[in-house]
Amino acid sequence: MLRSISRALRQVTSSSFLNHHVRRRICSGTSVTSVTSIHSLRHHNTIPHQWNSHLNLRICSSLLSFSSSYYNSNQCRYITTAASASTAAVEQFHGRTNAVVDTIDAYSAIELALDSVVKIFTVASSPNYFLPWQNKSQRESMGSGFVISGKRIVTNAHVVADHTFVLVRKHGSPNKYRAEVKAVGHECDLAILTIESDEFWEGMKFLELGDIPFMQEAVAVVGYPQGGDNISVTKGVVSRVEPTQYVHGATQLLAIQIDAAINPGNSGGPAIMGDKVAGVAFQNLSGAENIGYIIPVPVIKHFVDGVEASGNYSGFCSLGLSCQPTENVQLREYFRMRPELTGVLVSKINPLSDAYNVLKKDDIVLAFDGVPIANDGTVPFRNRERITFDHLVSMKKPNETAIVKVIRDGEELELTVTLRPLKPLAPIQQFDKVPSYYVFAGLVFIPLSQPYLHEYGEDWYNTSPRRLCERALRELPEKPGQELVILSQVLMDDINVGYERLADLQVKKVNGIEINNLKHMSQLVEDCKEDNVRFDLDDERVIVLNYNRARTATSHILKRHRIPSAMSNDILTPNTPSQVTST
Repeated sequence: MLRSISRALRQVTSSSFLNHHVRRRICSGTSVTSVTSIHSLRHHNTIPHQWNSHLNLRICSSLLSFSSSYYNSNQCRYITTAASASTAAVEQFHGRTNAVVDTIDAYSAIELALDSVVKIFTVASSPNYFLPWQNKSQRESMGSGFVISGKRIVTNAHVVADHTFVLVRKHGSPNKYRAEVKAVGHECDLAILTIESDEFWEGMKFLELGDIPFMQEAVAVVGYPQGGDNISVTKGVVSRVEPTQYVHGATQLLAIQIDAAINPGNSGGPAIMGDKVAGVAFQNLSGAENIGYIIPVPVIKHFVDGVEASGNYSGFCSLGLSCQPTENVQLREYFRMRPELTGVLVSKINPLSDAYNVLKKDDIVLAFDGVPIANDGTVPFRNRERITFDHLVSMKKPNETAIVKVIRDGEELELTVTLRPLKPLAPIQQFDKVPSYYVFAGLVFIPLSQPYLHEYGEDWYNTSPRRLCERALRELPEKPGQELVILSQVLMDDINVGYERLADLQVKKVNGIEINNLKHMSQLVEDCKEDNVRFDLDDERVIVLNYNRARTATSHILKRHRIPSAMSNDILTPNTPSQVTST
C-alpha cells in the first residue's frame, strides 16, 4: 500500500496551474499530484518486461509507445508467403540482437552506477504561511543522487527543500553519512551536497556529464525508487526535447521527456547514456504511463558552473519580455515586416530589466544573438527540431550581453541588452527561507507570495482571494525591492474590534506615505511620532489606531498567541524597541 502524500510536501505553482497541473514532483514515499484531481499512484515494474518468443521477441523494457506498431506486426505474421516468412525471421533475429544490446547496456549502467549513485534521506520542515512565526510538523523523505568531480553530490532541489537534516548512504554500505547542502537552485530543481567524511569517498567513482541525447536514443535511469531498498535501473528512449514546466521551481527550462519509469525515490538519480550522464530524473506526467522527465546536461552545467564561479546559485537569465506570436499576415503587414522577415511582437517589458531601457513596446524581435526567431517564437535546434528562443536566453550567464535585432517603426535595429535573473513581484517559491511578518496591535502583515496562496489548498487558484491571486500572477515590480504587503489576518483584541473583516487586503500607505515593502512599512510604524497611526488599504478602506495603546496591546497579544516576536528577523533592526518582543 503506497503511503499517501503529506500536505506539507505538495508544491503547486501558478505556472503549473496554467499548464493544467499535469506534472508532479517525485520523492520517495511522497509525491505531488495534480491540483485539479488526486490520482492514486500506480505500481510500475522496474524490471524490464520480456515478451515471449511467440509474440515477436521484442524485448524493450519501456518502449510502451510502440505497442500499436507491435500489434500491427503481429497481425502481419498470419500472411503465409515466403517473403513474409523471411521478413518475420529477420525481425526475430533483430529482436534478439536488440535484446542482447539492451541487456548489455543495462548491465553497463548498473556497473557504472554501483559506485556512483547514492540514496539520500531528508528530514524537512516547511513554514506555515498562515502562521509565519512557526513551522509545520517535520516530515521524512528519500531521493537519489550521484557523485561528480570535486567530491560533490548532485540531486534535485525538491529532495532537500526546507531540510533540517540530510543523510546519504552509498550502495553496499550499512552506514549513513551526514551531508551538508552546499548550493540549491530551486528554479532548476538542482542541488549540490558535500560530505566531509573521507570514509564515504573511499571507492566512489565520479560520473561525467555528457550531452543532450537525440530522439529515440536509449537512456537508463538509475536510483532508489520506492518498492525496495536496493538500487534500481529502468531503461527507455528519448521521446522529445523542449522547454518544459519545472513544477518545483515554476519555470520553463529545457527538459528531456523519456518513456522510462520514473517513480517516487528516483528524483535526483542520473539518466545514463553510454558511460556518461545525460540528465537528472526529476518529475513525471500525472495520469500517464511511463512518461518521465530528466534535466538535461546544459541546465546541469549552467547550475554547477554558476556555483563554481560565485560559490552560490546564480540563477537563470531573463530578457523580461512578454511577447506575442506574429503568425497573422495582417499583423505583420501592420508592423511593416517584409515577407522574408520573421519575429515576435513585444507586448510587455519588466521595468527592472535592462531591456526596459533598450527595447520598446511594439518592437518586433527578429533575432537573438544572430539566431533568427520564427513567427511562433521558436528557433532552430539540432536536426530539424525547434524550441522557443527563451532557451537561448536562459543559457546566458548573469550580466552577459546579447545582440537583439528588432524592427521599430519599420526600421531594423541591432541593440545590445544585458541579461540577468529577474525576481517577480510576488515570489513564486520561497524554500529554505523563513517567511517575513510584522504584527502590530493584532494586525498581521506579510508580503504577498504564491506559497501564501497555496495555503488555501490544492484548488488555490479558485479558493484564494481573487484580487490577490491575479496580482501575484500578473503584476510586475516597478522598482527594486518592491513587495505587495497585505493584511493577512487580525488576531482579535479590544484594540482592533471592527477591523476583523479587512483581512487579505493590500496595504497601500502608512500615515499618507506609500510603502515599498514590509520592512519599509514596519519602520514607518515603529518611527511614528503622531498620536494615531493610519493604514490605507485596498477598496479605500482605512484602519486608524491610537499609537501608544496599540503598542501596549501588541505585547499582550503576542503573549496570548505565543508569538516569540512582533517581527521576523529579516526586518528586525538594531533600533527596534525591545518591547515588541513577547515575554
